[in-house]
Amino acid sequence: MRVWMWLLLAGACTGLGVIAATAVWPIGIGVAGITQLGDVERGAYLARASGCIACHTNAEVGGAPLAGGAPLKTDFGRFYPPNLTTDVEFGIGGWTVDEFAKAVRQGISPDGEPYYPTFTYPFYANFTDQDVADLWAAFQTVPAVNEAALPHDTSFPFDQRWGLKLWRAAFLAPTNVEPVQGKSDAWNRGKLLVRGAAHCAACHTPRNLAGARIASKRFTGNALLPVGGKAPSILPEDLLAEGWSVDDLAYALRSGITPSGDVFGGSMAEVVKFGTGFLSDDDLEAMATYVMDSDI
Repeated sequence: MRVWMWLLLAGACTGLGVIAATAVWPIGIGVAGITQLGDVERGAYLARASGCIACHTNAEVGGAPLAGGAPLKTDFGRFYPPNLTTDVEFGIGGWTVDEFAKAVRQGISPDGEPYYPTFTYPFYANFTDQDVADLWAAFQTVPAVNEAALPHDTSFPFDQRWGLKLWRAAFLAPTNVEPVQGKSDAWNRGKLLVRGAAHCAACHTPRNLAGARIASKRFTGNALLPVGGKAPSILPEDLLAEGWSVDDLAYALRSGITPSGDVFGGSMAEVVKFGTGFLSDDDLEAMATYVMDSDI
């Protein structure tokens, strides 16, 4: 019996040691100083394309832009998108542009803590320094709102942020947005937007039990979205079978109206209302061109 007690004690000590080591394990990579001057208009456009306004604004209750979004209910708890206004106390008014860059591209807070993957930072990993500078310039124009977003409502063990470091090690991978030779400029621009800023795979790809996207099933649809409802397959063959064309898809991303005359509902309606509805005709056509030929 005494031997078993010693073994249990040793196991507990080892477990605590692993937890302690993981908690102090530094993550991320250093950020070279962002020195570019930002373009406010381009940053605002990129913020729309990236879903910043849709996620971080609680429009249903008349919330101020970027002052904190509606709750996202998931199997791991309820998450509240934070305040991104220039408020120093509750927003990002006290941040530096380099801290902002690390948060956007790596999902790491100024305190060095990992963000929960409800934040779609893996899709922004390939943003250039100029992209980040433009976004930063745009966010500096947002009026401060001195109001804190509600804290995330998660239970043990999901409330232990050190565990996110293990999740990142197992599942985190940036999205491939590299251009493909032989494809048109529009197709490659569409790939950059669809796989990057617009993060279409965040909804239209199923997830495993750990909440990570299943890369091999990209764009095959998701039957259980965190915000409720489901996201259909957007594979080319499935869209073609339902009668979609490049023009149909581009128009739907602008208007929210499908080829059948129906309208998008749920989270996709918000995507159009706060995001894609503001994009240029060329970019919408590029996104539709890529989606309708996205086998690569």
